[in-house]
Amino acid sequence: MKTAYQGEPGAYSEAALLAYFGDRSSPVACRTFEAVFAAVETGECTNGMLPIENSLAGSIHHNYDLLLAHNLHIVGEYFLAVRHCLVALPGAALQNIRKIISHPQALAQCANFLGSLPGVTSEAAYDTAGSVRLIREQGDPQVAAIASNRAAVVYGLPVLAERIEDHPQNYTRFLAVAPSPVMRNGESKTSIVFTLRNQPGTLFKALGVFALRDIDLYKIESRPLIGQPWEYLFYIDFAGHVDDINCKRALEHLQEMAPFYRLLGSYARHCFDDLQEAS
Repeated sequence: MKTAYQGEPGAYSEAALLAYFGDRSSPVACRTFEAVFAAVETGECTNGMLPIENSLAGSIHHNYDLLLAHNLHIVGEYFLAVRHCLVALPGAALQNIRKIISHPQALAQCANFLGSLPGVTSEAAYDTAGSVRLIREQGDPQVAAIASNRAAVVYGLPVLAERIEDHPQNYTRFLAVAPSPVMRNGESKTSIVFTLRNQPGTLFKALGVFALRDIDLYKIESRPLIGQPWEYLFYIDFAGHVDDINCKRALEHLQEMAPFYRLLGSYARHCFDDLQEAS
């Protein structure tokens, strides 16, 4: 079984898929998130692993948009504790670093550390592990990268500083996607997306279909509805499986008021108390 992820060997997405799928899957590196979806849709890979939100930097909006644009199902989730390191060339010293590169999410998660380095600029790269490969190829001792300790090991470079994220409670939620939905397995979470008419009280009424049935909402995310300015798509994660009678009735009720509705997936919920750290 092959699983697509965005980035290069040593990326956090690779660590998440290895932790989630274990020996059942072989990682397949993709340069972009779009390429991950394409690899799964074409059958090149059985599954894809995608980051969807971070506890410090927030949602990865592009991947919400891609979930809607592609006909794949969410089949699982995984929470990865992210520990960032500053990686540099052999012999480099922190006081001599003038530029730090990494994925925009990693830069955002280390904003306080970056702000504590006077005269140092930051630059976005397409991947954390890829930024380590890049500084090794360029050979400039004044340039460092933010990535995992594992990425430093993969590319044979030393770590100048560890645990540089803004807060120790730094977790990224990943979604596993596949062409077909998954069978019920344990405690479930369901993800949906829908639109509402722009009328007073419609969002209150939509959320009320869950409150009336004591269904716990984990997250609500709104995204612009392309082509219809100031109208929105609403993404919701809630407790329960789509086949549970109370969830089924809530969704039937919701669809009565939603011009557009789509089930993104019902899948096993990852227990937050059972987290692994990225190495």
